[in-house]
Amino acid sequence: MAEKITNEFLLEQAGEYGTPLYVYHGEKIKEQYEKLSSAFSALDTKFFYASKALTNINILRYIKNLGCNVDCSSSNEVKLALHAGFEPERVLYTSNGISFAEIEEAAAAGVHINIDSLSNLEKFGKKYGHTYPVGIRIRPNIMAGGNIKISTGHNTSKFGIPVHQIEDIERLMKETNICIHALHIHTGSDIKDPDIFVKGIEVLFELIPHFPDLKVIDLGGGFKVPYKPGEDEVNMPLLARRIKETFVSDFQTQNRNLSLWFEPGKFLVSECGYLLATVTVLKDTGEITFAAVNSGLNHLIRPMMYDAYHHLENISNPKGVKKNYWVTGNICETDNFAAGRTLNEIREGDILAIYNGGAYGFEMASNYNSRYKPAEVLVENGIARLIRRRDNFEDLIRNQAELI
Repeated sequence: MAEKITNEFLLEQAGEYGTPLYVYHGEKIKEQYEKLSSAFSALDTKFFYASKALTNINILRYIKNLGCNVDCSSSNEVKLALHAGFEPERVLYTSNGISFAEIEEAAAAGVHINIDSLSNLEKFGKKYGHTYPVGIRIRPNIMAGGNIKISTGHNTSKFGIPVHQIEDIERLMKETNICIHALHIHTGSDIKDPDIFVKGIEVLFELIPHFPDLKVIDLGGGFKVPYKPGEDEVNMPLLARRIKETFVSDFQTQNRNLSLWFEPGKFLVSECGYLLATVTVLKDTGEITFAAVNSGLNHLIRPMMYDAYHHLENISNPKGVKKNYWVTGNICETDNFAAGRTLNEIREGDILAIYNGGAYGFEMASNYNSRYKPAEVLVENGIARLIRRRDNFEDLIRNQAELI
C-alpha cells in the first residue's frame, strides 16, 4: 500500500504554497491502478483513465507511465492526452451530444472513438464506411450509481443509443458498411455491486450476434471508492471474478474472442487528492458554529452539486477537543463543505484537509465571485512539486476584450 501522507507533510505544503491548495499523492494513484491490473490479470483487459476526473498534464503523464491508457470526453481532452505523450492507439474518445466536426477531429488524430447517437453514427458511416473501426455507446436501461445525477444508463438518460434501437443500428450498418468493433456501456458512478456490471454484460450478450466485426466489450467505469472513514470500496477481486465467470461462459458459447475495456476515473484519482483550506472566520450563532474557510464551491462543488460527503480533518489541531461545526466556504452562495460535523476544535488560522479531492475537484473549479483557482502540487516519493500555479488577477482578465 502507498504510504499515507502525514498531516505534518500537508501542513508543510500549505506553508510552502499557501492555501487553498490541491495536493495529489502519486503513489496512491499507482496503488489503485495496480489493484485493477492485478484483479483482472486473467482476462484480456485494458484500462483507460477517464481523464475528465483530473486533466492536469502532469497527472496524465504519471498515469501514462504506469501503463494505463486514457479516456477522453472532448476533443480538447484528446489534445491534452496527445500533448502528455499518449500514443493515439492508447486514447479512447467517447462522444456525447457533440457536433460531428468534433468526431472528425478525433478521427483525424487516429484515436479510438465511441459514438452515442444514431445521427452521428450515420454521418460516420457515410464518411468512413469500413475504413475506420468505431465503437457505439449503448444505453442499457439499467439504474445504477449513488446519485441520480451520476446515473447514466437508465431509461431517461441522455447517454447512449437505446438498446431497443438495435434495428436502426443494423440498418445503418447495411447502408454505410460501417465497421463497429466495440460495444460500450456506462451505467453510472459509485457502483459497489458486481451484479450491475454482470447485468451490463448480459445486455450486451444479446447484441453480440448482430456485430460480425466486434472485438471489444467496454463496461465503462464507476467503481465505488470510500468517502467516509471505515467505508469499503468496491471489492475488485470479487468484481473481476464475477465478470470473468459471466464473460467467459457467455462469450465462449458464441466462439468470440473479445477484449474487455474499462474507463476508471474516480477510482484512480479520488483518494490521491487533498484540498487544504485555511479557516478565516468562526461564527457562533448559538445553535450553530460556522467555520468559514478561504475556499468554496468554486474549488470543490461536489458537496453542493451532488450532496457528496467529503471527510474533513483539522490538521492544525489534531488533539483538540471534539466540537460540532458547519464548515462553509466564502462564496456568495450557500456552499457548505460539511454540516453538523464533529471535528477537533477549530481556531481561526487552522488548516483543514478535505479528503477525496482528486476527482472532480479542481477539474470542476471556476472563478465564480472572481476568485482565483488554487495551485496544485504532485507528491512523488515524498517530494512535492508545483504542477499548476495559483491564479492571479491577470488570469481573470486575460481573455476579456476591454472596450475603450
